[in-house]
Amino acid sequence: MTHRSAILGGIATLSVLLGATAGGAIAQISHENMKPTEQPRAFQRIEQPLWVKGAVTGGGLGFIGLELWWFLFSKPKSRRVKTQGGRSGRLE
Repeated sequence: MTHRSAILGGIATLSVLLGATAGGAIAQISHENMKPTEQPRAFQRIEQPLWVKGAVTGGGLGFIGLELWWFLFSKPKSRRVKTQGGRSGRLE
């Protein structure tokens, strides 16, 4: 480890520690005075255009196909090789 990277690492560590321990949460809101106006729904449906749905589905299927090809079909197959002694072996 060089002297320069040790200094930069020390500065980065110090800044993270100071950021994590400096004071309390500034943006914290007190929930005592808040009154719920209505019950919040868990999920809100957002309608997407058909071309976006098709693009996401096509991209996902393309990536699945790419992974299947990479892990199953891209490896070279092993083949038999004749040696000089007359015995056949496997080349992997």
